Amino acid sequence: MINQTTYFEVLKWASSFLENNQKESFMAEYLLLERKDWSKTDLLLHFKETMPESEKEQYLKDLEQLVKDVPVQYLIGSTEFYGRRFLVTEATLIPRPETEELVDLILKDLPNEPLNIVDIGTGTGAIALSLSLERPNWQVTGIDISREALEVAKANSKELQAQVTFVESDVLETYASSQPVDVIVSNPPYISLDEWDVMDESVRKFEPKQALFADNNGLFIYEKIAKESQAVLASTGRIYLEIGYLQGESVSRLFKEAFPEKEVEVIQDMNGQDRMIRVK
Repeated sequence: MINQTTYFEVLKWASSFLENNQKESFMAEYLLLERKDWSKTDLLLHFKETMPESEKEQYLKDLEQLVKDVPVQYLIGSTEFYGRRFLVTEATLIPRPETEELVDLILKDLPNEPLNIVDIGTGTGAIALSLSLERPNWQVTGIDISREALEVAKANSKELQAQVTFVESDVLETYASSQPVDVIVSNPPYISLDEWDVMDESVRKFEPKQALFADNNGLFIYEKIAKESQAVLASTGRIYLEIGYLQGESVSRLFKEAFPEKEVEVIQDMNGQDRMIRVK
């Protein structure tokens, strides 16, 4: 067991422990903040206090799992997304900060009036629930092929008290609506199987492969969305997609062919990488 007693001492030891095991030392602090639901200011205020033995035992167990590449979010069972906390399990992809930019783009683009929104590949429900909570007058549906992921999304919906409908479907195959869809949004599986060797070890070991990888060099789900959305999208409807940073040209070409009357734009993220497609 760790001999150190204060939060400061334990954190210093944990940082060295991770570094000695070829892991990023900053994860020690991130793990502690997540476990305690503290800000960095909270940590500073408690630095010199004694860490309870029960907390220390849990922290040590967590560190041992980190060394085995288990993501912190799965250890904690939740993560922050767009200012809210979402439950995550190994049945769901861990929501990324880049996807917050997709939500932000949609909210800035669209008027605050009743709209019919469909989120394909909803996972934790992070996109669908964030949009619904920010725009309560939008009718939002989250679709996923994974029943296990949908259970997590429903739990998040209940916890956050959001009004979102969830549907089990392979893209839009079994989706039915009495009215045209105003907006389709998706952060689909887009990683090529050829990229397996360059993926982070924690992603390869623990995140759901079905939510990560797609055939045809990562384009298969985009092709399916482009084809199936033509039957449900309103004539003035829009599509917003997250993409891999090298997929801008290939994905935009797909949607230009599917919707020749619409403008298709590649949008970069805050790091200057191609990250989103807007069809309008």
